[in-house]
Amino acid sequence: MKNRLATLLAGTALALLALPTHAADLKRAEEIVGGRCFLCHGMEGEAASALYPRLAGQHADYIAKQLADFKSGRRKSDTMSGMAADLSADEMKELGAFFQKKPATRSETTDADLAGVGRYIFTKGNTFSGVAACVSCHGPKGHGTPQLPRLAGQQALYLENQLKQFNTRERNNDNAVMHSIASRLTELEVKAVASYISTLE
Repeated sequence: MKNRLATLLAGTALALLALPTHAADLKRAEEIVGGRCFLCHGMEGEAASALYPRLAGQHADYIAKQLADFKSGRRKSDTMSGMAADLSADEMKELGAFFQKKPATRSETTDADLAGVGRYIFTKGNTFSGVAACVSCHGPKGHGTPQLPRLAGQQALYLENQLKQFNTRERNNDNAVMHSIASRLTELEVKAVASYISTLE
């Protein structure tokens, strides 16, 4: 009985010791966000402009990977390469955890007809041009996975720009499937699917 109690107390003590470390990690992430990230992405990951991605609610592992790719040059961006240059792997993970905890936001529908076309592409794809449905990888609500980004609520203009970069191969650090999909989307479909995704919760 004494041994079991001692083991339980020791385990509880270890768990309590781990809590301040996690809090300190998020505190460090908050310092980094307040020092640089907030300029474009906001303190809550809400994005200061439609040009920049919303990071609130994004998967921590996905954010950490993108930061690592910016740092290594696998993903091209003069601005982000500079921002990530001195980040450690731990800090990238901490930033991911920081933004994942923030509540995600979304946009309101401004053109129901356009969003309707986007909903069709998102849920069914386009069998006539060989475009796969977005839900097949990103899920029915656009919430993605730790490896695939959460799309729900993302800025429409940012999504349009990323699809164009996948099409031109300016962005090639991620799943090559996106190159094939983006190359088959018409300009209308790009705008429509981006518009629809931006409204998802």
